[in-house]
Amino acid sequence: MNNIFKPKLFTLIREGISKQQIISDVFSGIIVGIVALPLAIAFAVASGVSPEKGMITAIVAGFIISFLGGSRVQIGGPTGAFVIILFGIVEQYGIDGLFISTIMAGVILVIFGLLKLGSLLKYFPHPLIVGFTSGIALVILSTQIKDALGLNIEHLPSDFIEKWDVYFTNISTFNPFALAVTLLTIMIVIFSKHITSKIPGSFIAIILLTLCVNIFNIEVTTIESFFGTISSDITFSIPNFELVDLKIYIVPALIIALLGSIESLLSAVVADGMIGTNHRSNTELIAQGIANIVTPLFGGIPATGAIARTATNVKNGGRTPIAGIVHSIALLLIMIFFMNYAKLIPMSVLAGILIVVAYNMSEWRSFVSIIKGSPFDSIVLVSTFLLTVLVDLTVAIQVGIVLASLLFMKRMADINTNIAFEDDSDMMENYTNLSNDISVYEIAGPLFFASAKKYAETIYSVGYNSKILIIRMRYVPFVDLTALQNLKATIESLKAAGLIIMMSGTVDNVYKDLKNNGIIDILGEENIFKEFSMAIEYANNLIKQNNEI
Repeated sequence: MNNIFKPKLFTLIREGISKQQIISDVFSGIIVGIVALPLAIAFAVASGVSPEKGMITAIVAGFIISFLGGSRVQIGGPTGAFVIILFGIVEQYGIDGLFISTIMAGVILVIFGLLKLGSLLKYFPHPLIVGFTSGIALVILSTQIKDALGLNIEHLPSDFIEKWDVYFTNISTFNPFALAVTLLTIMIVIFSKHITSKIPGSFIAIILLTLCVNIFNIEVTTIESFFGTISSDITFSIPNFELVDLKIYIVPALIIALLGSIESLLSAVVADGMIGTNHRSNTELIAQGIANIVTPLFGGIPATGAIARTATNVKNGGRTPIAGIVHSIALLLIMIFFMNYAKLIPMSVLAGILIVVAYNMSEWRSFVSIIKGSPFDSIVLVSTFLLTVLVDLTVAIQVGIVLASLLFMKRMADINTNIAFEDDSDMMENYTNLSNDISVYEIAGPLFFASAKKYAETIYSVGYNSKILIIRMRYVPFVDLTALQNLKATIESLKAAGLIIMMSGTVDNVYKDLKNNGIIDILGEENIFKEFSMAIEYANNLIKQNNEI
């Protein structure tokens, strides 16, 4: 158990945290708390629950995830990825059903961690992740049209197509004031960063536009007119349930656990790339699980690692879990002293904030890039996207993984066994003449989503202590997009550390994929060789020249 569950905070405390770093973490935590405030409220409202439940989630789950998690900088709380799932669960099972599903999901996440399934993320192809993320973004956008336009609709169906049919049917109830507030919110969120990077645009929009709406009595729906009075209390209560009914919550619990594990580990991986560290994936899953077991007992909703808030933490100097803990404390103080004012926030402001969130989630550049690339990756992307929007996220992930596996087998079957690989007759002589400052790593077999992260980690560890790293690619018949993403990030990290990286033996189709994804440009054409012996000769000459200087 000690090897599986090792919270990062406790390790850092034993190693010692400088006073200067603690100060940086405190300031970063306060800024992230301000960033999290409007998002916590907006995600709760979009999920079909009252605003304070989002705040409670950010406070309770955010604290536990930072205190017990396996990442230095992960910020936990409600996220946009959960919105559609939670809305459906609340509609079908009620708020108690959501609480029970969340607690069961927490138990599943703890089991994932104890079974050492923290490496699960590497088996999810990049096109699949982009597909369901883009799909979620579109669905979130579709849920905000009612408030963005101020439409008078009592019940909004959960089905995507039915929802748009209701919008067009009720377009005559359009409120121009609501649209104006929504557009102003979007403009403030987008352009405020040119004025200040410390205060988030969403926070500025809420303050300014809430004041304007209330001072000038503008006729738009507010949180108070929609939800009534908002509580600022955090109380402990156990949701009502019957043991015989627990089986009906297994499916929603699995959905929450699966999505929570993917998003939290993805966020942790992104954070690792930003600060050059490694998170403890199994510890992170266990912490996420504990957070989701505890939070519903105080009235909160599912939580996971939030990529945008985690990135904000890193950019503002946060480097230890202290920042995440401070972020939770800051939100608690805001909830105690200022929650009464939250009821005045216009729903159209929250809609504007969520529209920007949906745009940022859409990853449209990656979407277009994948469509222009391999047809195999495009099939996985489009299928996952359409199923997420029109059917269900769980179905989308399941079908996406099956499709990716089938297409991988198809690619393997299509491999030309007569590929002319580089001649290695002089391999032993080349290795004998190798300088100590040169490392060689050979990849044998296809570079695809299941092996991508492992190869990337090994390349990084092999090359880090060298001056020159040569990657032999003679036995790589094809590379998929997930592998290209991992390889590109690894090469960029090594080059940033001052290494020269070369490649030898790339077959034509692999070279084309490397070129199209910018990896050849990062390496430089002069560092690409058809034969290993040519790479060795060039590398030895470089080392010799550097030693003579």
